[in-house]
Amino acid sequence: MSRILLGVSGGIAAYKALEFVRLATGAGHAVRVVQTPASCRFVGRASFAALSGAPVLVGEFERDPAHGAFPDQQPPTHEPIGHLELVRNADVYLIAPASANTIAKLAGGLADNLLTSAALAATCPLVVAPAMNNHMYEHPSVRANLDTLRARGVHVVEPDAGRLASQGEEGVGRLPDPARLLELCEEVLANTPRPTHSAPDGAWRGRRVLVTAGGTREPIDSVRFIGNGSSGRMGLALAEAAHARGAVVTVIAANIALPRPAGVAWREVATAEQLREACEQEFPRCDVLLMAAAVADFRPTEPANGKLKKAGREHLRLDLEATPDVLKTLAAGRRPGQTLVGFAAEHGSGAIEYGRGKLREKGLDAVVVNDISRSDIGIGADSNEVTIVSAEGEEHIPRASKGSIAEAILDAVDRLPKAG
Repeated sequence: MSRILLGVSGGIAAYKALEFVRLATGAGHAVRVVQTPASCRFVGRASFAALSGAPVLVGEFERDPAHGAFPDQQPPTHEPIGHLELVRNADVYLIAPASANTIAKLAGGLADNLLTSAALAATCPLVVAPAMNNHMYEHPSVRANLDTLRARGVHVVEPDAGRLASQGEEGVGRLPDPARLLELCEEVLANTPRPTHSAPDGAWRGRRVLVTAGGTREPIDSVRFIGNGSSGRMGLALAEAAHARGAVVTVIAANIALPRPAGVAWREVATAEQLREACEQEFPRCDVLLMAAAVADFRPTEPANGKLKKAGREHLRLDLEATPDVLKTLAAGRRPGQTLVGFAAEHGSGAIEYGRGKLREKGLDAVVVNDISRSDIGIGADSNEVTIVSAEGEEHIPRASKGSIAEAILDAVDRLPKAG
């Protein structure tokens, strides 16, 4: 889940922003909305509040009943400065529609309303979606202002061409379809590391976390092996996120070529058997196990001592045997208070059902399921999209960077019932 701050400026296209909120919340994102006074002449704040499930702010000096928190957060006990707290909590700030007047203010660094003040204070990615009459959009001053924003790193969404608000007029200036705007926000989120969200009350400080990462390799001979394409990125993202929250982290790394995260203990293994031995040594001391490694299910029964030669062979037959079920064995010997999270990389339909079966069969607290049939997420990719399955239900985490996914997984661990 990501937190999207939506800024709505004055223009007839403001009605499309309602559909954006509906789609974004339906996809699992938490949304807060700020409006300019002019936008309220087109769409009232009550409509946005109903769809987002959160108060909508217009004036810079009005009090926020949620104290800057998004719907997935507990409001702070103090009353922070509204526009600063909103953007501090946001993962991305989308201004849609962005009128010519608002674009000029953003380019000039003005902060004369809540929307523009929040934009100046934002350290998260800023996405601006212009919407106006084609003559206004094509005016040199508007084009220059948009170029200024681009030069500052703002993501500017090109408007669509078509029928405009004025009767009989067509041209460039239509706000893109809300589904497209959501896609663009998710692309920005996927390519931007999410800021670390501190665990409430320092819940991770001093907690011992064991992370397995990478993929095991089961030898066929002295140079060949059965393996998989896991890079270890997801496991390392989990390790970095847990360390940032104050946990004491140990990584059991299976064939990882990526740089080691700073501040974590590191053990290297190659095979499923070596991983099992390392886990059995480290597991009794840990409070949370995040089993992100891709462990081979089968291995050659009798690996060759040397290198198998091709000469004189037309075929090579391998006998395979099952590897030990490391996670199930660990779960059977867990002590009270330990939390166990498994990972299931599944191909296509039925993944959630398999994850739920794995949850029951192995006695886990949660299973993180991702679909490896997609090339843009999962094994080897920088992004991921997962569903966290637990006894309490299912939580879908939309496509985002693996750092963002790691934060969401740790947040989900915080919400799990504490084991006795």
